[in-house]
Amino acid sequence: MVEAFLGSWKLQKSQNFDEYMKNLDVSLAQRKIAATVKPKTIISVDGDVIAIKTESTFKSTNIQFKLAEEFDETTADNRTTKTTVTLENGKLVQRQRWDGKETTLVRELQDGKLILTCTMGDVVCTREYVREQ
Repeated sequence: MVEAFLGSWKLQKSQNFDEYMKNLDVSLAQRKIAATVKPKTIISVDGDVIAIKTESTFKSTNIQFKLAEEFDETTADNRTTKTTVTLENGKLVQRQRWDGKETTLVRELQDGKLILTCTMGDVVCTREYVREQ
């Protein structure tokens, strides 16, 4: 099922990203820079290890994990989280926990696009990616 997500995806649209970053306590300077970049996400698999690499001119991250196994993640905004990724109803669900807080990032495919929905508390951000050829 993960195979459908494999490939390279370029950010096309983003809604409510600044508000989401505020909820994560990202500094104003970092938010201003992050709002201007159009990151590329590359999803790959090697055996049972999935990799999600996010590349931008500002900052790049790379996580590798097995489904349903907790791992330590350092996020683009330098949070250190305990993260678990599961496959639920055809969606990749990434849960990050740190300092008593939690955020959820859900990746799903809709009409050939990768939709990333980031939720923290009552703040929801939607980011739409298109497949690169």
